[in-house]
Amino acid sequence: MARSIGAVRAGLDREAVGRAMHRGVSDLYPICRSITGEGLRQTLRYVGERVPLTVREVPSGTEVFDWTVPKEWNVRDAYIADPRGERVVDFRRSSLHVMSYSTPVRARMRLAELASHLHTLPDAPEWVPYRTSHYREAWGFCLSHRQLQGLADEEYEVCIDSTLEPGHLSYGECYLPGATSDEVLISCHSCHPSLANDNLSGIMLATFLAQQLAECSRHYSYRFLFIPGTIGSITWLALNEGTVDRIKHGLVLACVGDRGSFTYKKSRRGDAEIDRVVAHVLGERGEPHRIDEFSPYGYDERQFCSPGFDLPVGCFMRTPHGEFPQYHTSADNVNFVDASSLGGSLDTCLAVLEVLEGNRRYLSQNPKGEPQLGKRGLYRSMGGYAQGGIDELALLWVLNLSDGKHSLLDIAARSGRTFASVQRAADLLATHGLVKELSDLREEAL
Repeated sequence: MARSIGAVRAGLDREAVGRAMHRGVSDLYPICRSITGEGLRQTLRYVGERVPLTVREVPSGTEVFDWTVPKEWNVRDAYIADPRGERVVDFRRSSLHVMSYSTPVRARMRLAELASHLHTLPDAPEWVPYRTSHYREAWGFCLSHRQLQGLADEEYEVCIDSTLEPGHLSYGECYLPGATSDEVLISCHSCHPSLANDNLSGIMLATFLAQQLAECSRHYSYRFLFIPGTIGSITWLALNEGTVDRIKHGLVLACVGDRGSFTYKKSRRGDAEIDRVVAHVLGERGEPHRIDEFSPYGYDERQFCSPGFDLPVGCFMRTPHGEFPQYHTSADNVNFVDASSLGGSLDTCLAVLEVLEGNRRYLSQNPKGEPQLGKRGLYRSMGGYAQGGIDELALLWVLNLSDGKHSLLDIAARSGRTFASVQRAADLLATHGLVKELSDLREEAL
């Protein structure tokens, strides 16, 4: 028999699962990913060995709203070699060394000519930057500023063995059906090369979240997307425009492996149920966290929240992109992400989904005055606890606000009781016939 999300969370060994997630980050870290190509497919195959994943292939040239699916890019080798044949910059050491989507080049040139194609970080001279040119044909190398300073003014052999030609954009989709066709969307960008927090951490969180949910009883259906950033979400929306109304809640997962506190960026709506649930869960834990208002800058939440869709999708993070110095550099490596933080991110997301799954509306069956709880063994004294550890105040709040308008989350927020205590109270009152879930009443009417 499938367990509830609460039961799964109760049995979760956060430290052990965090270590397993960190191993996944380490496994995927060396792969050269981009918005298309074999590196992205290799990553999707890795995920597909762990969760039921359908890989979609969308041909280059496909029109997706105002965008066009680009040519497919693959790279086999890239280097800069000095006159003695020594590779002073070598793609084989790190996929960050070649600018993503670099066009092929084989040439000899002096440093002065080569310099315009070299990218460094003078303010962080030991780190290699991450650079792309997805939608403009160009080529380039990334290296530490210290490396650049050590290059002599001599002739170098320059090689980028890449292809940029018609192919496909790949993305993965994992669908877990629930009791209803209403969906929770979980999305992560899967296109960055050797960057651990941004966003191998998100890929691992989505993968482990899908694994845990696959073992749970589910009210909602869950759709997990492993997609290249921006063009992937736009492509998915264009191909699924007719069914996106099934999405009732959603989260974009990014930068969830660092040691920072949690940050949640609200959906465009600002007061969607997912916004209120995440804020409630984070607030109930009493740990430092931050709730940010929506802005049309960031990850794929800005596509899901574009005005033509306005889906209730927020972004779940620890330290947001651009707010940690290692962002988009070689310092965002496997040592930067923390196993305990990964495990904590999984537990927190499960807590959010547990509230989503349990957040129902009820209607009192005795709305005129309070029903007599004492004769049902549900009430002893104000402020005390009845048998079974039920919070008597939670019982009274649920009875008073079970008017078909207030959800259990509304009741928890207004009463100051925990969601779990309010949910237990509602379950107990329903067992005694004092409240009925609205869905049950609709079925009776039919």
